[in-house]
Amino acid sequence: MSRKLASTSLSDRVFDLVVYLFITLIAVCTLYPFLNVLAISLNDSTDSVRGGITIFPRHFTWDNYSLIFSFDGLLTGFKISILRTVIGTILGLISGSMLAFVLSRSDWEARKLLSTYLALTMYVSGGLIPFYILMRDMHMIGTFAVYVLPGVVSAFNVFIIRSFIDSLPYALQESAKIDGANDFTIYIRVILPLTLPALATIALFLAVGQWNSWFDTYLYNGSKEHLTTLQFELMKVLQSTQNTSHSNGMNGQNMTQVMNSISPESVKMAITIIVTVPILLVYPFMQRYFISGMTLGAVKS
Repeated sequence: MSRKLASTSLSDRVFDLVVYLFITLIAVCTLYPFLNVLAISLNDSTDSVRGGITIFPRHFTWDNYSLIFSFDGLLTGFKISILRTVIGTILGLISGSMLAFVLSRSDWEARKLLSTYLALTMYVSGGLIPFYILMRDMHMIGTFAVYVLPGVVSAFNVFIIRSFIDSLPYALQESAKIDGANDFTIYIRVILPLTLPALATIALFLAVGQWNSWFDTYLYNGSKEHLTTLQFELMKVLQSTQNTSHSNGMNGQNMTQVMNSISPESVKMAITIIVTVPILLVYPFMQRYFISGMTLGAVKS
């Protein structure tokens, strides 16, 4: 018996070792690209051309970031990007969860028709030019509303939230009705707390989409400096560094002289870090809501 226990204990230790090595390998494969980009962004551009940068900069410098933050409009773009991310995420969650709650009601006769209509929007689109004409006719070009209102309802997000609501016991809503709660109270007091895991996931999708968006700025607000976004400004920075003769946007600096010590590749890595770090800072808070939402959504039978 003791030999059997010893053998089992040894096999368990070997299994644990293999699992730890595998997890370590996955962690290295996941972290190395990000650390490599960070190291290149903090390394001297001339030295980076030689290659061989791993996870530590060979010649540390802030020049790449100094070049990026010396461009006009970057602070305004940062503010607008944060504003559109917050407002767009909140509006998307409210509209998506309310519509999903309505579609989850089996006693509503038009839910199949509306679900079919929403599903069609995922496969059929009018195209870029008709959409631009629509935004023009609605007088949304040159306004902040063009960032948040067109995407306030997403069929994909609605279906995800509705599927989560459908998995909840309907007896919870019936109990609330017996206690005198109306539909809005049920939505606020019952549905929203129980759907926090789904809402947190959708919030992450919406926030990343809003934060990374730049093409709508290019189409609708490209000439509006007070409505520029961070991604759009960083795109202009990258274009400027790739074209030494393009010196507009610098605060009196000589672009040609700067480009002698700054390479577009290093600037690209620094831009990648700038746009990635805010999402990385937000995710731990979203993960906390995942766990909290799962606890609130637990139903004991």
